[in-house]
Amino acid sequence: MKQISILGSTGSIGTQTLDVIANDPRQYQVAGLAAGTNVQLLVEQALRFHPKKVSLATRDAAEEARGMLPAGIKVLYGEEGLDEVAADTGADCVVTALVGSQGLRSTMAAINAGARIGLANKETLVTAGHLVMRQAADKGVDILPVDSEHSAIYQCLNGENRAEVKKITLTASGGSFRDKSRQELEGVTVEQALRHPNWSMGSKITIDSATMVNKGLEVIEAHWLFGAGYDDLDVLLHPESIIHSYVEFVDNSVIAQLGWPDMRIPIQYALSYPHRRPSPTEPLDLAQLGSLNFRKMDFERYPCLRMAFECGRAGQSAPAVYNAANEVAVARFLSGEISFLAIEQVIERVLSRHEACNLPDLAAIAEVDGWARREAAALNI
Repeated sequence: MKQISILGSTGSIGTQTLDVIANDPRQYQVAGLAAGTNVQLLVEQALRFHPKKVSLATRDAAEEARGMLPAGIKVLYGEEGLDEVAADTGADCVVTALVGSQGLRSTMAAINAGARIGLANKETLVTAGHLVMRQAADKGVDILPVDSEHSAIYQCLNGENRAEVKKITLTASGGSFRDKSRQELEGVTVEQALRHPNWSMGSKITIDSATMVNKGLEVIEAHWLFGAGYDDLDVLLHPESIIHSYVEFVDNSVIAQLGWPDMRIPIQYALSYPHRRPSPTEPLDLAQLGSLNFRKMDFERYPCLRMAFECGRAGQSAPAVYNAANEVAVARFLSGEISFLAIEQVIERVLSRHEACNLPDLAAIAEVDGWARREAAALNI
């Protein structure tokens, strides 16, 4: 029976991971759960799945949870608690589903403990791909992507000769505003931006999908996961989100991975790899779909994706700045402080003020990350 710890258990990926575990209880056992401040949901999860340890973001949240949990469950809090759930529960696999760059330190802790990583936190590789992949290689740790696009690519490449890969294409739904022109984006509301047509996701990633930042982060992540150059990576609009990504080989053959837009499929693959297990999801019916549609990516319509490619090619600290500026800009949009189109303006202005530098360790990453956040927060737009 595989022992699983989940970082971000009360979020969208975390709750769906627990759905997968509940569907196959003879295969999986929950070793640890970590969340932010959603005490009630974490307690419900802990009472149902009986982990050894749980962690919350603050001391107050931990104290509240401690009063509702049995003595056999150790309750922790803060970064130290997160690290302990990641690295000290005996987990075979740690699913890192925290939102934003906060997942980096705990992911590194899990790698150092020798646990397989089910990676749903793309910002980890965007900000520190050079450190994470090197550490995983040194420790002999597998990193199994949970993002549907990267899981698809991983599956398409399984057993293939990487030297025979010609191009990797990530598909994109286009998000909430995929059928709107840039002129029509003037004045769109937070509520409109959060209505993703295909996926049920958290608010930050839903906004990132609408700006195409999410796809930009995925491009940078794919570079690190698969050793692909940026000229060998492409993005294609695919409104139905049925083909999750595909790989073209030197003989012009293409292998694609298809499925309903349901995150439980890539989550389960990461947990069960190298085996496949019966899934709680619906089978794909292509006859019911009838047709699939595709559109060439327009980098003028989606400048955030253009900036992601530019940052990826620049390397060094540029992707970390891109990510940090976006996190602040999205938070400002969600709070009503700036407009939707101002998100890309914040990112571009912060990048224009930054000179890329080497990031040799986590301390250097934290310093650059903090600078970018302060710059993004101070911009008047």
